[in-house]
Amino acid sequence: MIKELEYIKEQGVSEALLEDVCTFRDKYELDESVAGRCVKPRIEFYGREVLEMAIAAILQGENLLLAGSKATGKNVLAENLSYIFGRPSYNVSFHVNIDSGSLIGTDTFVDNEVRLRRGPVYNCALYGGFGIFDEVNMAKNDAVSVLHSVLDYRRIIDVPGYDKITLHEATRFIGTMNYGYVGTRELNEALVSRFMVIDMPPITEETLMILLKKEYPEADVKGLEQFSGLFMDLQTKAQNGEITTKPLDLRGMIAAIGTIKCGLKPALAIRMGIINKSFDTFEKEIVEDIVMTRIPDSLECSDIFK
Repeated sequence: MIKELEYIKEQGVSEALLEDVCTFRDKYELDESVAGRCVKPRIEFYGREVLEMAIAAILQGENLLLAGSKATGKNVLAENLSYIFGRPSYNVSFHVNIDSGSLIGTDTFVDNEVRLRRGPVYNCALYGGFGIFDEVNMAKNDAVSVLHSVLDYRRIIDVPGYDKITLHEATRFIGTMNYGYVGTRELNEALVSRFMVIDMPPITEETLMILLKKEYPEADVKGLEQFSGLFMDLQTKAQNGEITTKPLDLRGMIAAIGTIKCGLKPALAIRMGIINKSFDTFEKEIVEDIVMTRIPDSLECSDIFK
């Protein structure tokens, strides 16, 4: 078994799928010039059913759309899939200024000649990379027109003034989208039909504890359980509409635990990582009350890191 697949094998992912992944990796060798783009993710993704759906879709040549609310692991899964399949990854974070030129490439001068400076989609096509489209529901029409041709059966890029490019057989695209973010919009039917869609489930307390233990193996388990419980409390409040998803920040919580490891008082650390993510006074008071039940002022860093 390839070393990169051991952690998903431990989760009980189908042996047949793992064998097919190995066959895929053997068939499509990684170009040494882009080997630096295939790196092990800092956070491993846990979720057998989601992994099996994603792996099966990619093996069948499909592109993926990972949809869900905040802190469900969409970007973590996308990075993990690139690593699992041994492909270089190219990330594009969509915003109002991303257009077709940003994706395919733009003209530039090199040695007094006009040449194409390749964009991430062009490089994906060339090297068989995995293109990760973050917040794809923020893409404007000019960018969407590029996505249509690369995501469907044509699998081509027609570069104006240059050659038509056929996508490498290993090329896949993974889009991520959050619900209800400012600046987002509904994806049109034509674009959605070009993806297999996975509705990402909320993170469970068991999965969160696995992540925290891997990130901070030297921390006291009971201490980590307090942070895990706090995140679950915030998640429940957000699901019930009592608070927004702003304080529901897994990155902020992991970073807060890191500052505790450096010697910062837990109450101050969680204020930076969670409480201060809310800018509404009323919501901040609610979050503070939730935090106090799990992380009291009396808690010291020595209670978390012995």
